[in-house]
Amino acid sequence: MNEIEQAQQELVEEFQFFDNWMDRYQYIIDLGRQLPKFDESDRVDANKIRGCQSQVWFTAEHCGDRIRFQAISDAAIVSGLIALLMRVYSNRKPAEILSTTPNFVSALQLEQHLSATRSNGLSAMLKAISEHARAAVEAA
Repeated sequence: MNEIEQAQQELVEEFQFFDNWMDRYQYIIDLGRQLPKFDESDRVDANKIRGCQSQVWFTAEHCGDRIRFQAISDAAIVSGLIALLMRVYSNRKPAEILSTTPNFVSALQLEQHLSATRSNGLSAMLKAISEHARAAVEAA
């Protein structure tokens, strides 16, 4: 099991502690409140994720053989989704990112419980992560 698969499994196990979706939403929002500070200088149009209803700024930094992602949103639930994505994908190897399916999205039933626009935003963020990983693999 690679690091991403392990992180996904841990998330799924965490969410099993919640009895209902209201508790899950609250947990997601709480995770979003714990995101690291995002530099104001990075809140520029070039770092915005297209396809999200709310504003999302996203950066990728290469650290040796890994990519460190950072993101923030102006919406609480989206910030929480970002926190989930960062736990799974940040500080991982690009090839591992590309070779691992985001199974946690369906396992947590996120797409069934998010609005269509939030689900589209989640897909846009996953796409951005994959694009940065692909570019890193091609550059290597």
